[in-house]
Amino acid sequence: MKEHAIITTIIFIESEIIRMNIIAKVHTDFKTKFGLPRQSGLIPELKGRIIFEPEYRQPEAFRGLEGFSHIWILWKFSESKKEHWAATVTPPRLGGKKRVGVFATRSPFRPNDIGMSCVKLESIEYDSKSGPILHVAGIDMMDQTPVYDIKPYIPYADCHPEAKEGFVTQTKDYALDVIFPLDLLEIIPKEKQNAIMEVLKQDPRPAYDADSNRRYGVDFAGFDVRFYVRDGVLSVCEIEILSTGEVVSSAQCQT
Repeated sequence: MKEHAIITTIIFIESEIIRMNIIAKVHTDFKTKFGLPRQSGLIPELKGRIIFEPEYRQPEAFRGLEGFSHIWILWKFSESKKEHWAATVTPPRLGGKKRVGVFATRSPFRPNDIGMSCVKLESIEYDSKSGPILHVAGIDMMDQTPVYDIKPYIPYADCHPEAKEGFVTQTKDYALDVIFPLDLLEIIPKEKQNAIMEVLKQDPRPAYDADSNRRYGVDFAGFDVRFYVRDGVLSVCEIEILSTGEVVSSAQCQT
């Protein structure tokens, strides 16, 4: 028996079988999908590591990749659990009520559970036991997301400044004001403080949920950051340190 099994997605098309091997997994600070940015590249401070399955760790497979600043990641929506796809979906940024065609969105509930992200390639770590490891920034994936493939981002072919944005034009600049009491913010490691601030500004709540009395929690980097939203302002009220179960509340935050 082989020590490492090859993880494979099998797609049946009539009599044809298409095999898609999982070549790697992404490691990030998000253990759940709640709080993930809705697009890659929106929060450069969000870091991740791509660790490849043993079969794909040959250094020569990465030769020349260091010459590119960004890469495309093709990955599996591993948490989209619907058995059947729908022709229309309700994008969160449109309030969760307006329906548009699934092929006009990047919704995870699609005929094939394939995601696509463009991220910055910060470095390639060759001397690790699990290397080569790709260190990337601007991620929008949860921890342990399976990866089908990576490809270099090529500006002259991939960048289209004249491209239309469709309905995204209406919502791309949406952001909340965030109040994060200093005594709570200092619990978060300094190198991750900007990242969690930007995550909260993006408004992690479901679009259909506007309950100003409800508390929400984002599981990020080993902390459950709890908050509520009122009149366009997100206020962090407490943090649970998940490794110990300790909950710290702020005297500044009254609900």
